[in-house]
Amino acid sequence: MTTPQRDELARAIYASSHITGEFVLRSGTVSNEYFDKYLFEADPALLREIAAALVPLVPADTDALAGLELGGVPIATMLSQLTGIPAYFVRKEAKAYGTCRLAEGGDVDGRRLTVVEDVVTSGGQVITSCGDLRARGALVEHAVCVIDRESGGPAGLAAIGVELHPLFTMTELKEMSGAVPGGRDGEAESTN
Repeated sequence: MTTPQRDELARAIYASSHITGEFVLRSGTVSNEYFDKYLFEADPALLREIAAALVPLVPADTDALAGLELGGVPIATMLSQLTGIPAYFVRKEAKAYGTCRLAEGGDVDGRRLTVVEDVVTSGGQVITSCGDLRARGALVEHAVCVIDRESGGPAGLAAIGVELHPLFTMTELKEMSGAVPGGRDGEAESTN
């Protein structure tokens, strides 16, 4: 659904995070543009707007938010502030010293967690983290993210029984920001 506020948020995310230059992507290909998600996470006012827009996507029966290292942590923290739902911070792998925890912030056993991520591409890390959290007794059926890159993430998560609730798909983000034909200004661009 498009609203003036949603369009404005899409434009703000795109404007803050879309950069041009020469970039080597994870795949090894070279691109003349890049989408740096950490730029929208580092802007406190924009991060708050994003989290406020995500609040309605968090299932009502959520016991705790599970922010994934690294990009999901600031979003989960802000969502926690806005909802009053506790936040856990989930490592890519449990630390090998001290408490040896995978999730910092409390025990996940028996807790209904909603996983929080910034951008989902194939869903690989979200799928891994959901499995790791479930192995520790957590109930994980939902994940929220700011952007679904539309590269298989929702299907991969659905295959393990997790529903992805994105704030924007990459197509929506680009259309609402005017970066593709049919968008606000009709200029065509592609992102990595």
